[in-house]
Amino acid sequence: MCPVNTSAASRPRISARIGAIAPSATLAVDAKAKALKAAGRPVIGFGAGEPDFPTPEAIVEAAVRAAYVPANHRYTPAGGLPALKEAVAAKTLRDSGYEVSPANVLITNGGKHAVYAAFATIIDPGDEVLLPTPYWTTYPECIGLAGGVTVEVLAGPETGYTVSVEQLEAARTPKTKALLFNSPSNPTGGVYTPEQTAAIGEWALEHGIWIITDEIYEHLVYDDAVFTPVVKAVPEMADTTIVVNGVAKTYAMTGWRVGWMIGPTDVIKAATNYQSHLTSNVANVSQHAAIAALNGDLSAVHAMREAFDRRRHTMVSMLSAIDGVETPTPLGAFYAYPCVDGVLGKQIRGTTPTTSVELAALILDEVEVAAVPGEAFGPSGYLRMSYALGDDDLVEGVSRIQALLAEAQ
Repeated sequence: MCPVNTSAASRPRISARIGAIAPSATLAVDAKAKALKAAGRPVIGFGAGEPDFPTPEAIVEAAVRAAYVPANHRYTPAGGLPALKEAVAAKTLRDSGYEVSPANVLITNGGKHAVYAAFATIIDPGDEVLLPTPYWTTYPECIGLAGGVTVEVLAGPETGYTVSVEQLEAARTPKTKALLFNSPSNPTGGVYTPEQTAAIGEWALEHGIWIITDEIYEHLVYDDAVFTPVVKAVPEMADTTIVVNGVAKTYAMTGWRVGWMIGPTDVIKAATNYQSHLTSNVANVSQHAAIAALNGDLSAVHAMREAFDRRRHTMVSMLSAIDGVETPTPLGAFYAYPCVDGVLGKQIRGTTPTTSVELAALILDEVEVAAVPGEAFGPSGYLRMSYALGDDDLVEGVSRIQALLAEAQ
């Protein structure tokens, strides 16, 4: 009889590094809403961070043409198709106002992959990353996978969900390696002014701190808000800034999975080496679709932005009419981030929710509306509600929430 290796049997089956990862709360809420819909329930989902519009026809047609080209059935350079890297460089000059070389571009499997690759490339175990909070749910997981330590810096509604240089300086330590900067912001819709962006860039430059700037919502700004690229505001930061971006939000291409990193030569070279072992190249047909998107005009983008703007006003107006709910007007992206502290602790249909997790669960169970609780992005007491859905569904969904929370006592 063979001896049993008891030491091996007692070891954890899942590595501590992977076992510590929390599932994406936004994707989990969206998946639950879709499952209920598939079961015939009239669920309305405010959880997904994706446009409800189809990808523009010209982009789809470019992909169809590319699918018939045998070269696109094979491997291509791990760093991305040269034509797409050139298109990213040209788009950066057009939209951000500064020049980059195609050699300083890495094409990634979506913007999320670019975020992870950025942290993996510059962060060592124990390095601290300043993270304005509320944050996109994936950021701290990427930081942790890279061995870094997340240091949260609270950005409250009273400041438009933006942090100040004074707050960042108070959080800085000798271990601070990088700052994650996201404007326009997911989940809050907050947008930093040009002056704020420049001040933060100059502070980072002074202290030798890297900035990883997520610019995925650059085209979705409203009212008098403007998108301000860090490198445009402080050109000297080019050597210690990594830009992450992609086609997903701008062109309604979330499923195509094309993103990119822009950064210093050594960073892009290292990240490309990493990607060559991790995923090889991004799907070639998707890359050709992205080339068509970036080289085309922005008319479809502007039409989507107008629709989001209209829905933004509708959602904020309807949420603001609910007693106990405070909803700052978002200046960017396509999310409202209402504070629901005034509702927590009150009885609603026999239940007394004390956290936004409990409130979101109650809303889904009672009126079949899915929203993401604030705990997914940092502190409790908030809901993230995407207005990237049809106008009729938006009104119906918020109306259901209004009716439910009117019963709070």
